[in-house]
Amino acid sequence: WTSHYPPLPAGTRVAVHGLNAQELAANGAATEVAVGDLNKDPTLPYTDGEFDVVTNAASIAYLTRPRELFAEVHRVLKPGGLALVSFSNRVFAEKATALWLSKIDEDVALCSVVRAFFAFGPAGGWRNVSSVDLSPHPTEGDPLWMVTAVKA
Repeated sequence: WTSHYPPLPAGTRVAVHGLNAQELAANGAATEVAVGDLNKDPTLPYTDGEFDVVTNAASIAYLTRPRELFAEVHRVLKPGGLALVSFSNRVFAEKATALWLSKIDEDVALCSVVRAFFAFGPAGGWRNVSSVDLSPHPTEGDPLWMVTAVKA
């Protein structure tokens, strides 16, 4: 239940949001915690243009309202801010969305799904949308992909 960040400079703000308060509290990088279900209410509890970077790690497969959440990410990012979405094809199938499960065996298709969430966001809202395979080894271990975008 870590943020998976490299060491950060002292005083760096790391606001985490999730379903489980105990898991969030165990995140050593977190400087503040917000508990909530983004499927029930995708509104982020932050002001407009508050963040330089927003990350979403390993939860995109479970979002039932991704377009609304991506609009929220856009809202809370500063102009030029970076959105990073990392994911694998390893999911709890009983919790993942049908869309995600329909593409689960196609790494490029999963990246395309996430890229589409950015593409269908606010008009002119994102630029430099790209994806990268960060898997530690092509045939061993869990795969890892990341889709990134910059707020226009």
